[in-house]
Amino acid sequence: MSGINDYIDSEVKSNDVVLFMKGTPGFPQCGFSGQVVQILDYVGADYKGVNVLDSAELRQGIKEYSNWPTIPQLYVKGEFVGGCDIVREMFQAGELQTFLVEKGVSVKGAA
Repeated sequence: MSGINDYIDSEVKSNDVVLFMKGTPGFPQCGFSGQVVQILDYVGADYKGVNVLDSAELRQGIKEYSNWPTIPQLYVKGEFVGGCDIVREMFQAGELQTFLVEKGVSVKGAA
């Protein structure tokens, strides 16, 4: 199982913003993944989508990695932010953009 853990770890650490999701950013295959994609696209954050449907090992591995039972999972600068509900709440409260900027991620309409 360590192979998948290393893979997840390297994706999380080598991308400023990475979304482990069902499907791809261009074709989300679950509503929750789709919502997070829409939010990230709306704020204009550059991110990498990793499709957990590609592998059962990855799907299980990401849940163990974060100790979080659901997908999607958003990571920013190596830090687990949360799933759809948390991202949506942060976005609606205007906290997501602030959080991303504080982490050094460029977003639309932010200097």
